[in-house]
Amino acid sequence: MTAGMLDGRHALVTGAGSGIGRAVALALAAAGARVSLAGRRPEPLREVAEQIGAGQTGGARALALPGFDVTDRAAIDGGLADARAAFGPLDILVNNAGEAPSAPFEATDAALWAHVLAVDLTGVFQVTQAVLPDLKARGAGGRVVTVASTAGLAGYPYVSAYCAAKHGAVGLMRALAVEFARSGVTFNAVCPGFTDTPLLDGAIRTITAKTGRTAEQAAASLTRANPQGRLIRPEEVAATVLWLVSPGAASINGQAVAVDGGEMAGG
Repeated sequence: MTAGMLDGRHALVTGAGSGIGRAVALALAAAGARVSLAGRRPEPLREVAEQIGAGQTGGARALALPGFDVTDRAAIDGGLADARAAFGPLDILVNNAGEAPSAPFEATDAALWAHVLAVDLTGVFQVTQAVLPDLKARGAGGRVVTVASTAGLAGYPYVSAYCAAKHGAVGLMRALAVEFARSGVTFNAVCPGFTDTPLLDGAIRTITAKTGRTAEQAAASLTRANPQGRLIRPEEVAATVLWLVSPGAASINGQAVAVDGGEMAGG
């Protein structure tokens, strides 16, 4: 039973307009949190905010923060100022914003490498650092969860920059878990396998363009990575995030939780 579990808590979710971020935002709001929805595009964020607001009583539960670019510290600080003005200091941060362009390693130029690391790793660093004073003040209730990937636990071909960034994001959470252990703030990563999101749709388009396979064949090649023979649902990832930010997860710190149907179980 999660209803009311996060009453009075303020959560920020980056990349909240679609996919895993949207599912996480909805789950946090259903548990009683006030949710600041961060992202670059206004319309998806407003749609999520409206969905959260439908049927709510007792004041606003969601705030859209368009123009929140995790690679731009000024944009981060401006968005956080608006979030704090609406709902007070932050208690929970979910780093979800990310991109996963693919290219053979030999065709990965410095610009692509820098862009992926800027969004998927440096963005996590910047937002976490900006929110940390609020979380330290919260103490034992402070939570950071970074949505990484099984690419942060293993290697995959044609996404070397993405793998490097996600390995870095997992390592950052582990480092901060130790550094701030006595503050009561916890830092964890969630590592989904191939998940049914718009990000995966882009991967399928890339596979079809490069191999000539149909979209159905490309999707089937991805589902084979999961021993359960299916894609992960965003709601399953959101349920894991919800557990990690719950009061009962105070001792879960510095972990990388795979949500992958058993993909990582083989080594």
